[in-house]
Amino acid sequence: MSTYDLAAVIDGLPLVDHHVHGALAGEVDRPALELLLTESDRPVPEWMTQFDSQLGFAIRRWCAPELGLPAHADAADYVARREELGPEEVTRRLLAASGIGHYLVETGYKGDEILAPDEMASASGVRADEVVRLEAVLEDLARTGVGAAELPSRFPEVLAERTVDAVGLKSIVAYRYGFDFAPERPSEAEVVAAAGNWLRSGATRVDDPVLLRFLLWSGVDRDLPLQLHAGYGDPDVELHRCDPLLLTRFIKLVEPSGVDLMLLHNYPFHRNAGYLAQVFPHVYFDVGLGVNYSGVRSSAVVAESLELAPFAKVLFSSDAWGPPELHHLGASLWRRAMRKTLSEWVEAGEWSEKDAIRVVRMIGRDNARRVYRLDQR
Repeated sequence: MSTYDLAAVIDGLPLVDHHVHGALAGEVDRPALELLLTESDRPVPEWMTQFDSQLGFAIRRWCAPELGLPAHADAADYVARREELGPEEVTRRLLAASGIGHYLVETGYKGDEILAPDEMASASGVRADEVVRLEAVLEDLARTGVGAAELPSRFPEVLAERTVDAVGLKSIVAYRYGFDFAPERPSEAEVVAAAGNWLRSGATRVDDPVLLRFLLWSGVDRDLPLQLHAGYGDPDVELHRCDPLLLTRFIKLVEPSGVDLMLLHNYPFHRNAGYLAQVFPHVYFDVGLGVNYSGVRSSAVVAESLELAPFAKVLFSSDAWGPPELHHLGASLWRRAMRKTLSEWVEAGEWSEKDAIRVVRMIGRDNARRVYRLDQR
């Protein structure tokens, strides 16, 4: 084989994006678009633009040609072209250009602003399945007037109903508390007491550590792959408390259940996640969010993700939410990084091209198919 064959396989592989959100359902102006090109929830200062970032440069380089503009088009020209085409056409073009063949869509965040799984399938022309966010299910249940005493038994019932067709679960305990929680399953009395305090407070958002632990263990009981956001994220996270190494005791306690834990994104702790994926058979990881936001440097991030963990434990994701540019870039930057990294190793004689192609297929598609049992659906 030649490295041309490797590049062709990487470019043509229909990826399984194992953690993604829907593309925007409507139009956005430039200020709104720029706010969606950062994990910050603070207004973009007047004296700067998010297009002057690794992500912004990557959009102008890789997304502009898909919209009929030259690579590196001016940001103003890019936004004008986006508005000229309209959101449906922009989404159609960028999703098609991504070459993603299957989306596992997490639906728990601002679902009214983005495309639902069936709408993602329609817009992209490929399969889309749902990943259900645990915290969102509990918050929905609270709005029905459930009492604290019945919550421990009622939540698992509702979760089972809500996930009949889901392929996985997701927790944002990293955002709501951090990973330095007591890892043991809480008692029913603890859950009832915590639920009473929470329900009486009138809060719409669950951040009590006892309830968050209850959700995690309820997720384990549901026996679906359980995704946990780790590392870099919006200002809700306290990053030093989101190192996946802090989950080690929880990981050990979950191991006898046989439930797979999917550590999402992990940047800048992706090497730590790789260690956990190496030493625990039920732990997997990706570097999705870090790829988009590191732009041209994403090749280094992807290469680092290949250092320690067995390749059967690494997956592809984009973690795109909103602008379809993020869906497209998640795939195109990952492909670029894999071409660059693996071609260098093949050309240096360190890897055979046959092995490189096998690893690309594992990480880009086959590992997700196996873990989420996609071929059984």
